[in-house]
Amino acid sequence: MIFRLRQTAVCILAGLAFTGTTQADEAADAKEHPLTPAIRYATECMAKVDSLPGYEATFFKREVVGSTLVSQKLRIKIRHEPFSVYLYFETPNEGREVIYVDGSNSGNLLVHEAGLAGLIGTLELAPGSPTAMNENRYPVTMAGISKAVQAVIDQWEEETKYAECEVKYFKDAKLGTMKCRVVESSHPEPRKQFKFHKTRLWVDEATGYPVRIQQFAFPKKAGAEPPVVEDYTFTDIKTDVKLTDVDFDTKNPKYNF
Repeated sequence: MIFRLRQTAVCILAGLAFTGTTQADEAADAKEHPLTPAIRYATECMAKVDSLPGYEATFFKREVVGSTLVSQKLRIKIRHEPFSVYLYFETPNEGREVIYVDGSNSGNLLVHEAGLAGLIGTLELAPGSPTAMNENRYPVTMAGISKAVQAVIDQWEEETKYAECEVKYFKDAKLGTMKCRVVESSHPEPRKQFKFHKTRLWVDEATGYPVRIQQFAFPKKAGAEPPVVEDYTFTDIKTDVKLTDVDFDTKNPKYNF
């Protein structure tokens, strides 16, 4: 799949890219931090996902863990209440399965490896344990679209305390064949209060669901491309599913626990 950001129809005026505004609205927006309209938009999009009982999706993950760039493709099931996660790894570690249900299994996640490693049976791991975090920047308790978007919202809310922030809106971005709207925030200079140089939130234009989050570090030298630190993409999102306890149970006959 090709992930391409087509930089056309760019609007740098915060809050004016996606909806019409009156002159009074524009005057009010001018007094806001550039991130404030972006936070509102992200919150609205997240609410659309939160309104769903659950969903299934294909999840592509690229993130720097320690000094290593980890790339994975997974099939995921997410239920919002109680918060429940099922992960099936496609690449690498094909066949690995993970289950987490908030309030169950003593707060642990359940892991079953594929192949010979699976002969040891199902492992119970604390979400924040070194073994569970070996290939991850975030624990399984942060899995899913809503959790990822909330992290961006929290970041942007913290950054509204400071200046040196530019926000751009891209109306014609493409994610494969999906037409998206993208909100991009950036900071010109590395400061201790800025965790990332650039942040992008991609939203599917047809559904309003957030589908991709990218975080870039500050370039190490002038003129260099900012290196990716986090890149999370959700595709093939299925919302017409009825997830039950069986979907998050090691006894599910479709699973290999």
